[in-house]
Amino acid sequence: MLPPLHDRCVTAVTPLSCARGSIAGLPLAPELLAGAYGGDEAGLICGYLFDATAPAPVCAVDSAAAAAWLADTPAAPAGGGAYLWLHFNLSHTQAERWLLRHAALSDTFYEVLRDELHSTRIERADDALVAVINDLHFEFRFEPSDISTLWINVGPRLVVTARTKPLRSVDALRTAVRAGDAPRSSTELLEHLLRTQADVLVAIVRDATARIDGIEDELLAGRLDHKRARLGALRRLLVRLQRLLAPEPAALFRLLQSPPAWMAEHDALALRSASEEFSVVLRDMQSLQERIKLLQEEVAANVNEDNNRSLFVLTVVTVLALPINILAGLFGMNVGGIPLAEHKHGFWIVVAIIATFTGVAAWVAFRKKR
Repeated sequence: MLPPLHDRCVTAVTPLSCARGSIAGLPLAPELLAGAYGGDEAGLICGYLFDATAPAPVCAVDSAAAAAWLADTPAAPAGGGAYLWLHFNLSHTQAERWLLRHAALSDTFYEVLRDELHSTRIERADDALVAVINDLHFEFRFEPSDISTLWINVGPRLVVTARTKPLRSVDALRTAVRAGDAPRSSTELLEHLLRTQADVLVAIVRDATARIDGIEDELLAGRLDHKRARLGALRRLLVRLQRLLAPEPAALFRLLQSPPAWMAEHDALALRSASEEFSVVLRDMQSLQERIKLLQEEVAANVNEDNNRSLFVLTVVTVLALPINILAGLFGMNVGGIPLAEHKHGFWIVVAIIATFTGVAAWVAFRKKR
């Protein structure tokens, strides 16, 4: 018989520099840089047991201890009790098998795992919540491809999150938990994850705003460089984030109209508040897209103006060279009767004629320009 989990765990008490609100600027988990971030033999990246009544409210567990706890612990009462958070790497072949064997999740969760449509959604499945949300890669490089899916199953005593690539928001939540943040219920853990995701997006919007400010300053200074490509990449990223994340607040609001029986009222209110914060971030992202669009139009107008100026110079040069080309073609014909061929001042007469026609052509060209 295994001893109680809280007798076998050590709770980290060293504060980390990743408090909520400053979690998206720097790497949050040093072990990501090591090669062991793929999970244990069951594909479990991390597991935590939360119990507000225990001496240590947060306890790290492995897959074996988690399986034993799930097998021995009865269902938690509505609105309280200990619960597990298990975070899996779906790239590990054993992860889904372990979940099927020990977690007793609804069939809906496994259906969305195999679904190739990764659009954001949150729905009820039996007595649990199943969510599909999109998050930024841990190594985010402002590329539209640096976005992947996180699958979530939330029940009264078990929260399962699963991903195929390291994601920034869930890793920030894991770092906060290791620093001592202990949500009192599984719903509160989901609320913390949504707020963490909003914080990450706020950092992305701020970084994108700083980049756009720099591009705008360079544009006003007249240094065009390659800003159209840079603005286009930023806009594609924001458009994709907007498309993937915009359904999330609406889906959560619909769910909260009829929450599960085990979800406490204050937890539902907290989820609604987190969803409202997320909606504000999405509106800021929409405003940033509009600003990028205006800058792109300004850059395009400058480029068109430069092209028109170059075309005008080319037209003027062509017009000025037209008289001399015509006369050179005419007098260059090797036929008899060429005028002024025997005149002693014929060359200067031809030069005067060319200069006159060139002056008239220049006057006409610049008059139209004015």
